[in-house]
Amino acid sequence: MEVIPVMYHQFCVSKNRLLAMIGIMVFFSFSSALAEDSRDLVFLTWSEYMDPKLIEKFENRFNTKVKFAYFESDELRDDMLLNSDGDVYDVICLNGRSIKTYSRQGWLAPITIKDVPNKKHIDPRWAEAFEGAAEYAVPFFWGTIGIAYREDVVKQPISSWKQLIEPAPDLQGKIVLVKDARDLMLMALKSQGYSINTSNHQELDKAKSLLLAQKPYVHDYSYISLTEESALVTGDAVAALAYNGDALMVAEHDENIKYVVPEEGTAIWIDYLAVSKASKKRKLAMDFINFLNEPENAAQLAQYVYFASANKAAENYLPQEFLSDPVIYPGMAFINSSEFYLKLPPRTQKKYNDILPQVTGE
Repeated sequence: MEVIPVMYHQFCVSKNRLLAMIGIMVFFSFSSALAEDSRDLVFLTWSEYMDPKLIEKFENRFNTKVKFAYFESDELRDDMLLNSDGDVYDVICLNGRSIKTYSRQGWLAPITIKDVPNKKHIDPRWAEAFEGAAEYAVPFFWGTIGIAYREDVVKQPISSWKQLIEPAPDLQGKIVLVKDARDLMLMALKSQGYSINTSNHQELDKAKSLLLAQKPYVHDYSYISLTEESALVTGDAVAALAYNGDALMVAEHDENIKYVVPEEGTAIWIDYLAVSKASKKRKLAMDFINFLNEPENAAQLAQYVYFASANKAAENYLPQEFLSDPVIYPGMAFINSSEFYLKLPPRTQKKYNDILPQVTGE
């Protein structure tokens, strides 16, 4: 297993968009040459989202190497694919609402049951949740978005989005929020009882105002580290916007870190695996997705990342303690009352694009 030197990473947090694009172009040039000259499989995904032991097992079975390129937000993944036209990567991790867009761009190869026989193990509710998913992608993991916080530090247990939007003095300056427009707006919209998919401009303006008023109390707009150096572990932050499995992972380093889905509700996210249509190793990419969906492998990976697998057969290999954890498996009542992120109309998406830099300052 090898991580491609992702030069764009050091630029993506810069305020200078031009430098960011130069960094991405350098990375594309390097990794394109690498992918063409070997049997290496290039996987574009989130960091901390794969068990190294499984990768080693796959590499030995298929006599190959898996190289990783990481993105830190959906927007950055979009940029990476847009600027490469999808031809740098073999396997792509993406969210459900991007499948239709990516397929229309010609970036995704169709995936049939013949290509990935272990698709038969996928829970149909996730396979059919988004347009184009059944044809172009295989569900990977699903989960929730909520708040991770230090219960030993905050004076009052956190149960509401409003406690982050209008933080008490013990939270001020110690909140970490992911730099993602949809996730930030989710927090603000839900705090007011609005849908996360609203196109109502009054509701969106209200959410924007709340985020701007919250800004002085935010320690950082980034995703929390999942290591012992995490701001939640060191105490530099006492609350963070987080995905459920990530909260459990960072809690390995401090048992006082708790995760809560706020009472106003949240979104259920689904990550999918897709194969680049431009991949020169398309068969190997299909084999990789099929390998990850061997039920025992899917169960092993689920326990590594603390997320619920979309592979129904994997549940036969998961311990009851894992299956009964409400942070990982929140239950059907919660699922039925939650929302998926849907693709926004162009005018609404433009509004989101304008809001993010105003809030984060980049």
